[in-house]
Amino acid sequence: MGSRLRELRRSAQLTGRQLAERLSWHPSKISKIESGRQTATEADVRVWAQACEAAEALPDLLAGLRVIDDQYIEFRRMFRAGQRAKQEEIGRLEDDVDIVRNFEPAFIPGLLQTPAYARVRLAEGLDLIGAPDDVDAAVAARIQRQQALYRPGRRHHFVITEAVLRYRLCPPDVLAEQLDRLVAATTLQTLRLGVIPFDQPLPIAPVHGFHLHGERVVFVEHLTGELKLTQPEELRTYLAVFARLGSVARYGAQARALIVAALEDLSAGGSGGSGPG
Repeated sequence: MGSRLRELRRSAQLTGRQLAERLSWHPSKISKIESGRQTATEADVRVWAQACEAAEALPDLLAGLRVIDDQYIEFRRMFRAGQRAKQEEIGRLEDDVDIVRNFEPAFIPGLLQTPAYARVRLAEGLDLIGAPDDVDAAVAARIQRQQALYRPGRRHHFVITEAVLRYRLCPPDVLAEQLDRLVAATTLQTLRLGVIPFDQPLPIAPVHGFHLHGERVVFVEHLTGELKLTQPEELRTYLAVFARLGSVARYGAQARALIVAALEDLSAGGSGGSGPG
């Protein structure tokens, strides 16, 4: 959007300062919008097109802005009414596809979390994104989603790094219970759980976690918001990345061995393993 608005300004033979003067804006706002450091509002786009005498471009610009708004949403806006509604929405999406693929480099996938672990994860949102406290309801909704793991015709494939087993993102007793849960998960016939060991050469950097719902949409979360990607080329990329990461993961007895080793190190009070530190 920033690039398209810059082209509009240049076509009108205006400098950034000249456009700012026409709009009674600070010049830095022009620069921030064009560079993508600030998202233009619908009102911004309307007056921008008017100032550039490009009313004919407005419908396409507004349509593009709505696509951007659908693709990216800030957590502060998403969780304005609490986190339960988002958990319920994800559950409906999971019910509507035959396979869910989930890669996580830092924490336990939501569908495999214990209530205590889920509580810790969801409670982070209270301070980080200013969500109202509906953690009890959000935990209940997340645990309810897990019924999908046992429904006929549904497939779930999880890939995590060994770091997920060892990061102390919760109290030790909560993590121990969670690791026990993962041991049990490796025996389920309705899902695949792969663990990538620390000493396994990686075919691609595990930059961030993501959820693939069928082959229709991928969700990517970062600290302040969520991306919802539906473009075919992006979906193909994420499917390929998941396949490459999954190909070097350990499954079944080998995955259990990694989880049990992390559990034993936790019980012993040491960091253990072949990881850093």
